[in-house]
Amino acid sequence: METTEQNYFAHETSVIDEGCEIGAGTKIWHFSHIMEGCKIGENCNLGQNVVISPGVVLGNGVKIQNNVSVYTGVTCEDEVFLGPSCVFTNVMNPRSAVNRKHAYSRTKVGRGATIGANATIVCGHDIGEYAFIGAGAVVTKSIKPFALIVGNPGIQIGWMSRMGHRLQFDTTGHARCPESGERYILRQGHVSLEQ
Repeated sequence: METTEQNYFAHETSVIDEGCEIGAGTKIWHFSHIMEGCKIGENCNLGQNVVISPGVVLGNGVKIQNNVSVYTGVTCEDEVFLGPSCVFTNVMNPRSAVNRKHAYSRTKVGRGATIGANATIVCGHDIGEYAFIGAGAVVTKSIKPFALIVGNPGIQIGWMSRMGHRLQFDTTGHARCPESGERYILRQGHVSLEQ
């Protein structure tokens, strides 16, 4: 391994394969399996029964709740939150008798995004930074930054701030986060922080 045991915590029941990179301050809890060739950033927290497959990349400060499998082809940028039992896929047309390891699709989860409990992310679609995927939603297309998605199939019903509050835009396309005071602007179907 690239790092030593003193730099991160791994519960005695976890399994960490050779060839992983695990950042300082990361915590890996009960019955989790970290597979070869994955890269996990600093100060991540991987809950109970989490599987990180070969080649997966997790940025710094990623939090993964219990019972989540992050499959090959998935990249999570810094400060992503993955809720309990959320699901990623990596093949569009899986069959038990057909080996499609060469056909893995890529999924990128942008910085600060949240994926709620039991949500499903169909492979090949990007989740924009600070997007918020509600519990149980099924994502079947790429998601814009700051978008709030619910339902099956997932539809956008609004916008979220970086702090995780629903934004209320006025008639001029401006909104303010009630917690941080940050100001946002909505222009041509896209939200960004006001400069």
